[in-house]
Amino acid sequence: MDKSAYILIWLGTMSIIAVIMTVYDKRAARKGRSRISEKALMLEAFFGGATAMYTTMQIIRHKTKHTSFMVGLPIFIIVHIALIVAVVFVH
Repeated sequence: MDKSAYILIWLGTMSIIAVIMTVYDKRAARKGRSRISEKALMLEAFFGGATAMYTTMQIIRHKTKHTSFMVGLPIFIIVHIALIVAVVFVH
């Protein structure tokens, strides 16, 4: 497998985890249950789940008023794109 495939597998896995975490946190918030910390959500986003998390948050309207997420996640997305371009296209 080449490095592009590994990147896609990594990002796919992180995206699935990010969606699960975001939906869980939204449901926990509605039911008054124990929540996932913002730090844990941001770490997941940092390690590859930013695009999926941002999209999920917009769809389910979760944490959309939190500047740290609505600014931080797009920054992570830009950084991820830059890293992918650097790894895949720059030798």
